[in-house]
Amino acid sequence: MDFTFPFTAGLIASMLHVITGPDHLAAVTPFAIESKKKAWKIGLSWGIGHLVGMMIIGVLFTIFKEVIPVDLISNYSEQMVGFVLIGIGVWAFYKIFKRSKNHKHLHVHSENSPIIHTHKHEHSHEKSHHHVHSKTLKQSNYASFSIGILHGLAGISHFLLFLPVLGFEDRSDSMLYVVGFGMGIVVAMTTFAFVIGKISSFTKNEHNEVFFNGIRLAGGLFAIVIGVYWIFNA
Repeated sequence: MDFTFPFTAGLIASMLHVITGPDHLAAVTPFAIESKKKAWKIGLSWGIGHLVGMMIIGVLFTIFKEVIPVDLISNYSEQMVGFVLIGIGVWAFYKIFKRSKNHKHLHVHSENSPIIHTHKHEHSHEKSHHHVHSKTLKQSNYASFSIGILHGLAGISHFLLFLPVLGFEDRSDSMLYVVGFGMGIVVAMTTFAFVIGKISSFTKNEHNEVFFNGIRLAGGLFAIVIGVYWIFNA
């Protein structure tokens, strides 16, 4: 068997798993929109969290399946994902409709000849704003990581994606499939978040506030719709 085949198979299987899961995309999209140029970190955090969650549920299922009701944990996690998605959507709406703090001030300079000009409030506190933005990004990364873990815990069906491992005669091929699977999850969501962030950053930099808020609104609505669906169909 080709040495690269197991790795490629795992990579493709996990990437399709991530991209075809609307609950995955709905969880990351609002955070990626707000993070703009740093959106790839949101996707990376979710991907790592998802792997951690899958490892946890896998260990529980393998070692404690006779003692711990792993299937119940998975079902409750699925319902929890729905509530979390609704919360993300509400948070996105809050970010859109809250009162803007970037108001303008009128200044008069009397040195030599009088000069009157206006500037945004955020320019006079550049360090403070930078600190707030960094803190917000860290919070979003942590939230994305936590949601990724929850997604990993939600669904014993994840084990179906590892069935191809049973078809490999060589243990090294099985390991390559697992490694490729893990990398695919991280790469797929990081790429998705990066693209969403680029679109968000472009519309913001072009000062197209209406289009930017439209993207934010769509991301929040997407999360709420998928959340409601997930709760009643989990």
